[in-house]
Amino acid sequence: MKKLLLGVSAVAILTAPAFAADINPSHLSQDIKVLASDAFEGRGPATPAEQKTVDYITQQFKAAGLQPGGDPGKAGRSWTQNVPLAKFEITGPIRVGVKAGGQSQTWTQGDQVAIRAAQTGVDHVSIKDAPVVFVGYGVKAPERNWDDFKGVDLKGKIALVLVNDPDFETGQGDFGGKAMTYYGRWTYKYEEAARQGALGFIVIHETAPAAYGWATVKNSNTNAVFDIIRKNPTEAHAPLEAWIQREPTVELFKKAGLDFDALKKQAQTRDFKPVALNGVTFSTDFGVKAEKVVSHNVVGVLPGAKHPNERVIYTAHWDHLGVGLPDARGDRIYNGALDNASGVAALMELARAFAHAPRTDRSIVFMSVTGEEKGLLGSEYYAANPLYPLATTVADLNMDGMNILGPTKDVTMSGDSAFDLRDDMIAVAKAQGLSFSPDPNPEAGHFYRSDHFPFAKRGVPALSFGSGQDLVKGGTAAGKAAAEAYVKDRYHQPADEYDPNWDFSGMVQEVGLFYDLGRKLADSREWPQWKEGSEFKAARDETAAQRK
Repeated sequence: MKKLLLGVSAVAILTAPAFAADINPSHLSQDIKVLASDAFEGRGPATPAEQKTVDYITQQFKAAGLQPGGDPGKAGRSWTQNVPLAKFEITGPIRVGVKAGGQSQTWTQGDQVAIRAAQTGVDHVSIKDAPVVFVGYGVKAPERNWDDFKGVDLKGKIALVLVNDPDFETGQGDFGGKAMTYYGRWTYKYEEAARQGALGFIVIHETAPAAYGWATVKNSNTNAVFDIIRKNPTEAHAPLEAWIQREPTVELFKKAGLDFDALKKQAQTRDFKPVALNGVTFSTDFGVKAEKVVSHNVVGVLPGAKHPNERVIYTAHWDHLGVGLPDARGDRIYNGALDNASGVAALMELARAFAHAPRTDRSIVFMSVTGEEKGLLGSEYYAANPLYPLATTVADLNMDGMNILGPTKDVTMSGDSAFDLRDDMIAVAKAQGLSFSPDPNPEAGHFYRSDHFPFAKRGVPALSFGSGQDLVKGGTAAGKAAAEAYVKDRYHQPADEYDPNWDFSGMVQEVGLFYDLGRKLADSREWPQWKEGSEFKAARDETAAQRK
């Protein structure tokens, strides 16, 4: 999950249409309780828990009355879409050391650094005394006349790189201000490392620009990592991909006679040039186990009554982090209750609601995807290998974390892209007595961090729903405090567990709002469009002839 999503207005409870009574809070509570239980072991892909999770979702889809919508076979479609992936794990001890100012230090995985298992296909990584270079934000953006590398040769070298965009600190500049572009995402940084031929990129963690604390970084990067199957993995990955805490970074700069804060400020300008940390070298040694695995998206459908070849898709990822490093309590199971057992529970309850209501004109697809926590891999695989044509997919409506705090007065969405689907959501929310608030944290780059994004970048109108922070009980201050507390204390941590004291009344309304939006699209002849200036408009326009 990429942010805490809250509830909906108490006014909406009084004005909601009759179908809302069919959204059952006990269903939502029970589904989250089951999926987030220790028995499901954090729902890690390609673990025994995956089969248990897939079976549970399939059973609920069947019971709701859906038809299987996955891979086709001789006997018809199955309930799943196979998602072939490469899985990488660090094996044995991991040794990390740095030399700086004539002194040697030993670092610990998870403390000073978080090193990801190498995704280049090797079974061992050994780096000895590699020079270290600071490359600012690591951005190469010709359309903005921006190049943080300026011809530096990074072969055989480790680059330290800042997270987020050059505009983050000031809110002004060539990257659109506070709102994060894709250049700010750590995924882009690693992609650029491979293009630059670097031995490795180490992303410098700072809580504000990363939008989460070190615990999230450590827990997300020190267990198994996954990728799509690649012919040439070195084209996408450098030998070393890692994160480093700010404090040891500042110390390295100091021992190299450099001022971290001053160089960070320089990196916010177009004139920045890479800076070598003289006398600083990095070493590491660890084994890697690489294997091919097959994970699964779970897919159910309700065929449309009039236009069955046109489809609205609902998505929610079923995976979480599985079993990993223990927290302070010794708990190693990352239950992922809010992230994203709650979204899957909402998906299944939507399936029940649509199945028990009059059939829509267009088909509706309910898909619980794998590998979101590993880089949106399940949704990326579907979008690259769609079971149903993207050209005639009306929209993707994604759920990544639901409301467990009680009603709010507003709703929002990840990012603030200009497109008709956003207007549709605002209209539906207004009909239920809710206002719309822009993404409260555009600098966190939520638009690039949920399963709607692989659809959007291929032109399909897609959004991740989020309710606002203006709580009926406590207002915006309480809503913001709850969101911040979740990110700090539970996000990607074992503490993201089911709580019987959660208030599901807001989630009932949240699911109802998404039902209304999907039904509006599925019973209309509308084809939502991206507006002028959107980076996704051209891809959608290319397939316009396939839509009537």
